[in-house]
Amino acid sequence: MNILQAIIIAIVEGITEFLPISSTGHMIICSSLMGIESNDAVKLFTVCIQLGAILAVVVLYLKRFVRSFGFYYTLFVAFIPAAIAGLFLNDLIDSLLESVLTVGITLFLGGIVLLFIDRIFKKNDDKEIIISYPNAFIIGCFQVLAMIPGVSRSAATIIGGMYRGLSRRQAAEFSFFLAVPTMFGATARKMIEYRELINEENIRLLLIGNTVAFLVAILAIKTFITMLTRYGFFWFGIYRIIIGLAILTALALGVNLHLV
Repeated sequence: MNILQAIIIAIVEGITEFLPISSTGHMIICSSLMGIESNDAVKLFTVCIQLGAILAVVVLYLKRFVRSFGFYYTLFVAFIPAAIAGLFLNDLIDSLLESVLTVGITLFLGGIVLLFIDRIFKKNDDKEIIISYPNAFIIGCFQVLAMIPGVSRSAATIIGGMYRGLSRRQAAEFSFFLAVPTMFGATARKMIEYRELINEENIRLLLIGNTVAFLVAILAIKTFITMLTRYGFFWFGIYRIIIGLAILTALALGVNLHLV
């Protein structure tokens, strides 16, 4: 992976991390289209690059992060399911990071789900509730689904929040907050797992990628909240279905979209 490729993937990450369309899925597609070799260094970059985008949440919602310790307890409870699943499913997750087919299927199926979410949880938009520990844990369980590339961590946690009675905006913001410990933990685990790859070249790519992802995500978060509040999930669902069908059709026609 060269610097230009790292910047392109970082831009994709910054745009898609908080949209319900799967940032990991789009990075896998992007890597495949650019012919980037699938190796441990690329897997490390794909996971760690998300930390830059997540840090944008801390900057934009800094007051929330310094308001009370109760906020952190709630995030910790929601983080527990992903932490446990990550420990036991690490190898499976790594193998799925190479699968464009998995991304195509999950984008398509997830898109169908998003078509109906606004109708199912329409009554939620008239209220906001206190996020209890049981609610936080259940939202965290939804987040585990996002370990499958193409599912979308944002979509899974927002739907989990709406399932527990949160409004679209409240669920989206909690999804942003939950991303901070989740992606920090995932990044730390990958850095330890692939510590032999921490050299000057890879550090340079990670610094560039995280910086670009951070700057792009600043704009993406504000845009997404506005779009979600005004338009809901329907058009995100349409987008996912189109991209998912395009990938599955290409693979069925024998087009080589697999990471080389």
